[in-house]
Amino acid sequence: MKVRRRLARGPVMIDVAATALTDDERVRLCDPRVGGVILFARNYTGSEQLRALTAEIHVLRDPALIIAVDHEGGRVQRFRDDGFTRLPAMRSLGALWAQDRAAALDAARATGFVLAAELRAHGVDLSFAPVLDVDYGVCGAIGNRAFHRDPQAVAALAQALVAGMAEAGMGAVGKHFPGHGGVEADSHHEVPVDQRDFDTLWSEDIAPYRHHLGRQLAGVMPAHVIYPNADPGPEPQPAGFSPFWLKDVLRGRLGFEGVIFSDDLNMEGARVAGDIVGRAQAAWAAGCDMLLVCNRPDLAAELLERWRPEPDADSLARLAAIVPNTPRPAWLAAPSALELHAAYVQARERVAAIPDDTSAAPAMTAATIGEQRTEVLSKRG
Repeated sequence: MKVRRRLARGPVMIDVAATALTDDERVRLCDPRVGGVILFARNYTGSEQLRALTAEIHVLRDPALIIAVDHEGGRVQRFRDDGFTRLPAMRSLGALWAQDRAAALDAARATGFVLAAELRAHGVDLSFAPVLDVDYGVCGAIGNRAFHRDPQAVAALAQALVAGMAEAGMGAVGKHFPGHGGVEADSHHEVPVDQRDFDTLWSEDIAPYRHHLGRQLAGVMPAHVIYPNADPGPEPQPAGFSPFWLKDVLRGRLGFEGVIFSDDLNMEGARVAGDIVGRAQAAWAAGCDMLLVCNRPDLAAELLERWRPEPDADSLARLAAIVPNTPRPAWLAAPSALELHAAYVQARERVAAIPDDTSAAPAMTAATIGEQRTEVLSKRG
């Protein structure tokens, strides 16, 4: 029997290539700078395989690495069958809100409960959800991942979804702070610039975080978006590299005490901060607790070889608090146990009854958002 390695969680979250670990990946996951693993659809072929993979990752270290996934519903749902319910896009809940607010809140809670229960029954600790971006109908990267155009509706529906996740013992990670919905550009491929001023962002995009929902979030993920007319720094950076947004606004003005996760440092929107080590150092210095490096094992290896951050006791404590420190209850021990849990069965039936989102994005341009202009920076190598 292998002995789990006693090792504090580091500040880097990386991915793995396939449905089982290789020897090289086992070694890399035991690097002291690693603290978590993010899974993708390529890591999943079925329920039993996923449970075996998460169990193998968890047994490597003590405390166990955090296992996370982007599992929001709609088009961003990594696991879709064999033990997983197909979840609605969040705009579906927004459409229901327009018809019956009580029913929409009930559906959102049920969605959060099913989302979290199914992941936890498969050994996944955390989903990077919900999206709290305001649905301006402009950003294709966000689209129907957002709940609604009204920030108050976003806050109410997200709070219900977060409450459902909490009932299954999972913390929620809101994204993309302070807001990605107001730019046309997709930060996966470009460097978006949002020209709106701080007061506009505070009253609109940041409103869901100002709501008491903000105190219920276990984590927040900032946007790879630059806000030059809101960030007072001499050279405004994307929010995930900006001490103003993370320390002054998120920690200071909003009083957020949970984990700050960087968005993927391999995205185009992160390249303004330099090479992979420069991006990691910039995000760490700005206030991120955990840094994601996805889909580039070569860059992950380079970062682990070259970056030597000083351990931060506050950051370690926040990471420890974001995952349950008690064993899963019996009804979450396996997908088969879920099927016998009445609350889960009822919630799944409620989710199945949510009408699919069939709405078209409104015909809006960036110039119509807060009567401000957005633009895109050219790509940098």
